[in-house]
Amino acid sequence: MVWDLEKLDEYRWQIPRGYKPGMLVPGLIFIDGEELANLKEEGQALEQVANAACLPGIVGFAYAMPDIHTGYGLPIGGVVATKLPDGLITPGGVGYDINCGVRLLATPWREEDLEDKWSDLADELYRAIPSGLGDKGGLKIAQGDLDRVLCQGAAWAVEQGMGSQEDLSMSEEEGEMAGADPDAVSQRAKKRGQGQLGTLGSGNHFVEVQVVDRIYREEEARVMGLSQGQVVVMIHSGSRGLGHQVCSDYTRRMVEAMGRYGIKLPDRQLAGAPLSSPEGKRYFGAMVAAANYAWANRQVLTHRVREALRQVMGHGEIRVVWDVAHNIAKIEEHIVDGEELKLCVHRKGATRALPGGHRLLPEVYRGMGQPVLVPGDMGSGSYVLVGNRGEGFASACHGAGRRLSRGEAKRLLQRDEVFAELAEAGVELRAASRQVVLEEAPTAYKDVDEVVRISEGAGLTRQVLRLAPRCVIKG
Repeated sequence: MVWDLEKLDEYRWQIPRGYKPGMLVPGLIFIDGEELANLKEEGQALEQVANAACLPGIVGFAYAMPDIHTGYGLPIGGVVATKLPDGLITPGGVGYDINCGVRLLATPWREEDLEDKWSDLADELYRAIPSGLGDKGGLKIAQGDLDRVLCQGAAWAVEQGMGSQEDLSMSEEEGEMAGADPDAVSQRAKKRGQGQLGTLGSGNHFVEVQVVDRIYREEEARVMGLSQGQVVVMIHSGSRGLGHQVCSDYTRRMVEAMGRYGIKLPDRQLAGAPLSSPEGKRYFGAMVAAANYAWANRQVLTHRVREALRQVMGHGEIRVVWDVAHNIAKIEEHIVDGEELKLCVHRKGATRALPGGHRLLPEVYRGMGQPVLVPGDMGSGSYVLVGNRGEGFASACHGAGRRLSRGEAKRLLQRDEVFAELAEAGVELRAASRQVVLEEAPTAYKDVDEVVRISEGAGLTRQVLRLAPRCVIKG
């Protein structure tokens, strides 16, 4: 496949609207020349950007963030927005792990305080955090309570004594997105989520104890209450089996709905319906419910992390710095071609990155912009950024992005070599399976330093600080 992209500047490349029939807007990829060469060779992710540009009601561009790689329907790193009331909402534009996201906790301890305790802490976290496939170790909650979780999100966990109001205020949507419809969530999805609350899951999900390794912007770091050498914890998890089932249920329904509404798309994986339609409204209500489940899940995990840390380190305040969603569709207002529009913004493997001054930000962060949490994986570093100019419907990258598929990683890598590499880097790893160690090895991912550099170069974000891993708990 020959890709003739238009270079707009060093970090912006455009897929022209005429690339394929049915494109309503151009595609726009935030990337540099070297990474683009790799992307062209693979090809499928770029094709998915062009396919997304055909969504009915789409405005602006079909965007792709610097960590772009092939996904289901929309590529990971994809951002698209459709105009309300009749613009399309598509489960493929959100993904299977609805509100997969990241939360950052700040501890009162410094690296030297844990000098001889890293192994003990890794063991205690692995004991306290249920990980891997299934629902072993999850909270057992009644059906009525599950419906409350789907409506209240993290606030439900706080009501049960697993956190505080301050935790909620330091989260996107305050951990409770409006518009949930528990009745739109199938019984099968509810059954899958019944015992999984407070579990990490498998794949790329993790709990990671890190140290502030490098500070690029002192003032923003100070506002976040973070300093050189401070110990922090990053939690990466989502809506577990419940969210996966919601996506499966509605992807099938949307394929049927397209015929009723006369919608034709180049990829059935992007199947959707107008948000104003009964199918669109039910999917949105179910998706919001699953997103709230994910926020409740990260809140319960926060409680378990706090207990484990205090078991090893004693008492100390462990506060939430910020919590972001990576896979979600939201109703937002943005200016497009000089006009303020109400839009359904799909972010799949992308982070909301509101610029400074935005009214949706809590007062503490309003002056500098929204924190953007960008995890690496296992042995690589992670980053805290802040939103900058608000381009791409105020979006940014969500991680490093895969370079090898999970199958390729298992075929090409050796478990003992991965463990040795992490041990040499001073990382304590506890993992539920041999398979996940290979699938999530650092070499299976792009260079997160480069992804963040491109994000800053494109003006999407500003770097605040880098975090170095010390303990990693994998699903």
